[in-house]
Amino acid sequence: MQWDELSTQQCSVARSSIVLGDRWTLVILSDCFLGVRRFDDLQARLQISRTTLTQRLKKLEAHGVLERRAYQSKPARYEYRLTEKGRDLYPVISTLLNWGDKYYSDAAGPPILRQHTSCGHDIQPILTCPDCAEPIDTRSVRARKRPANVDYPMVNRGPFR
Repeated sequence: MQWDELSTQQCSVARSSIVLGDRWTLVILSDCFLGVRRFDDLQARLQISRTTLTQRLKKLEAHGVLERRAYQSKPARYEYRLTEKGRDLYPVISTLLNWGDKYYSDAAGPPILRQHTSCGHDIQPILTCPDCAEPIDTRSVRARKRPANVDYPMVNRGPFR
């Protein structure tokens, strides 16, 4: 199967990987969640080529994950802001960050700490069941096919490309 054929698969991971399945895209999004919004700041922090950064930002914008907003008119300058669709990626980035902190931090611990603004505690967010609030891991979930003729309004079934 060719990479671009993933968008036709009946698998949400395959479809999502069309947008997110690039190492630079995930790192760019991680910086966006840290509040980095401007092209030059992203480029300087990540040491990514301007061409690669431009391509990834355009793709994220085309898929509605980021939106480009002018912050200066003379000369024209833009920043990239997470959309609702982009902000909905926070659990994905956070879970990836937890995994990286667990397996790739040095002896001093994670390089970036996350603090819950409501209570002030440093946290590592975890997945929980929305009904019973128990933690979720691979052993506590099983997959099943959606029953026929059942529509789940939370799923966007629009064109994906």
